[in-house]
Amino acid sequence: MPVEVKVPVLGESVSEATVAKWFKSAGESVAVDEPIVELETDKVTVEVNAPVAGALASIVALEGVDVEVGALLATIEEGAAGTAAPESKPEPAPAEAAPAPEAKAEPAAAPVPAPAATPTPAPAAAPVATMTTPAPGGSHVHLSPAVRKMVVEHNLDPARIPATGPGKRLMKGDVHRFLQGGAPMAPVTAPSVSAAPADLPPRPEDPREEVVRMTKLRRIISQRLKEAQNTAAMLTTWNEVDMKAAMDLRTEFKEGFEKKYGVRLGFMSLFVRAAVIALKEWPAVNAEVYGDQLVYKNYYNIGVAVGSPQGLVVPVLKDADEMNFADIEGKIADFGRRARDGKLGLDDMSGGTFTISNGGVFGSLMSMPILNAPQSAILGMHKIQKRPMAVGDNIEIRPMMYLALTYDHRVIDGREAVSFLVRIKECIEDPKRILIEV
Repeated sequence: MPVEVKVPVLGESVSEATVAKWFKSAGESVAVDEPIVELETDKVTVEVNAPVAGALASIVALEGVDVEVGALLATIEEGAAGTAAPESKPEPAPAEAAPAPEAKAEPAAAPVPAPAATPTPAPAAAPVATMTTPAPGGSHVHLSPAVRKMVVEHNLDPARIPATGPGKRLMKGDVHRFLQGGAPMAPVTAPSVSAAPADLPPRPEDPREEVVRMTKLRRIISQRLKEAQNTAAMLTTWNEVDMKAAMDLRTEFKEGFEKKYGVRLGFMSLFVRAAVIALKEWPAVNAEVYGDQLVYKNYYNIGVAVGSPQGLVVPVLKDADEMNFADIEGKIADFGRRARDGKLGLDDMSGGTFTISNGGVFGSLMSMPILNAPQSAILGMHKIQKRPMAVGDNIEIRPMMYLALTYDHRVIDGREAVSFLVRIKECIEDPKRILIEV
């Protein structure tokens, strides 16, 4: 009896995901706990594993489809012997052509980025790949080897079996349901590209352009950034900080720090600790608007923006006020590794009260960060650059960094925002203040 594979619980406040990639095709064998599909939420990607060993009987939700928690993704015929995954060959001989994919194909309505993205039909001279079965009315039905075997064994007319696969292709699960007398399962289709704004004219094709669907993460990021712009009364204040004392501190202790704690001493831990001190003194910066109420948070969960293959993500240092420098640096290093590997969990990304973004690692000299709603403020760090500065009555070359604080003026007054940023500056320019919190 087929075992259903459904969308798992994705985390607090996450109710849907997008089917990003199928690792298996219908008819292929799967092992228990083997990843078979990757789902993409607005925060992270999640792999769904096979609950049993057997053969993937049918794929219900195609790549690009939005699915809710509990929705059916696929069915597995437990204990069945499936086919092995086809090996990629540059120029396969006609006799060894791989079966035409049943469920790996892109939905018909989805834009195709390049010719290689669309599965190439098997050559007509390759009887192993597909079977063309005459159907009433002169039409033909194309079958994969697995489906063809079931049709022949049960002496069925494939044209009479409701098909739910891409392009109305007959799937193994369709044959199972037909034999059991079950009603055909309504196919899930990907959102049409016609869902784009109606005022956009059709785009002419140009072989020099590549058209790809926005990932769910990118779509949600776009929506939230625009919502932040439309909702919050955003304002940005700038300052600059002399990084000499922080750089000297790092140079003096970096070897001993790494030897003792196994992590490198960076500047981010200084800024996190400085931010906690400033947030305690200016609690409005750690607050948020909730309807017609202001919520002041007496805990300090600092989001640290890091890059990932799917886009910018913001894992959170929970209770950062209770963390020392080694805890912070170790956690940030772990976030970076897991972001690159796509292993960040939903719990890692939730609950932030304030965010720090470091555009300086990419070379940004100055920028205006956008709020990470529902938070009311975000601190932007930038590139350290030597500039001539007045030190007393002398001109000296100093390593300077511009800091930007974007804040929601509905919650935070200008005096509070400027004072908060000045407090950050004081702590970084004299790191001893961080140690004794003065």
